[in-house]
Amino acid sequence: MLIILEVVMGGLAVFWLYPYIWLTLSSVKPVDEIYTRFFPSRFTFEHFQFIFVASDRMDRDFVRALWNSIFVSTTVTFSVILTSGFVGYAIAKIHFWGSKFLKGFTIFQMLFPGFMFTIPSFVVVRNLGLIDSLAALIVPGLFGAWGVFMFSQSFKSIPTEYIEAARVEGASEMWVVVRLMFPLARSTASIVGLFTFIGVWDNFLWPLMVIQDYDKMPLSVLLASFNHQYGSYVGPVLAGSVIQTIPMVLIFLFFRKYFLKGISMSLK
Repeated sequence: MLIILEVVMGGLAVFWLYPYIWLTLSSVKPVDEIYTRFFPSRFTFEHFQFIFVASDRMDRDFVRALWNSIFVSTTVTFSVILTSGFVGYAIAKIHFWGSKFLKGFTIFQMLFPGFMFTIPSFVVVRNLGLIDSLAALIVPGLFGAWGVFMFSQSFKSIPTEYIEAARVEGASEMWVVVRLMFPLARSTASIVGLFTFIGVWDNFLWPLMVIQDYDKMPLSVLLASFNHQYGSYVGPVLAGSVIQTIPMVLIFLFFRKYFLKGISMSLK
């Protein structure tokens, strides 16, 4: 029975991985073999060369779009970790008027799907004059309720005696959070950072709404606009899609234990 289960799970894994395998192989095939052969008769990197060299002739700078994605995702990730850590510490360890309300409001916000805040966020970004700028991609994501909840739950498990001992030694609240609480909750910081980075990197709808300048677009939106206007260039689109997925694959391979831990913590 165990062997049958392993065979079934292996078959499902292959079925799940097949689209990505086909995508990767197709990105290194000659154009005339993309839809006719599964394994290429020869490997070619002409599609990737087009992405990095020739695409600027069509006003589609994929390298710049890649750096836009990296910059926006990294900035939002570090900001969410910092803001979530400080707010989570305040909720978990500082007793003040309204702390219970703040915690309840944080949990309440998590009950609503993200798309419900799309229109209000667009109105705010437009009124701030941030449309068609990288700030429009960064500002709405600087704070995350899920990160606050994760940090507050993690900080609750840390004994208060540690904080009191640091205060006796003259440590400020800033020192306590940065030098004491964050190192003790580095697993939580890793989980929040990983899921935040993935969410920002894969986000498509929001950048599509607020960015029209090709030089400001992240890679996901630029690929979609290129495919819409130059649909005959199938190979470069596939090559760009592979580049788009590489960071996610690397993150999963190197930090998969944090993924599993994050899933288990979310289920709890």
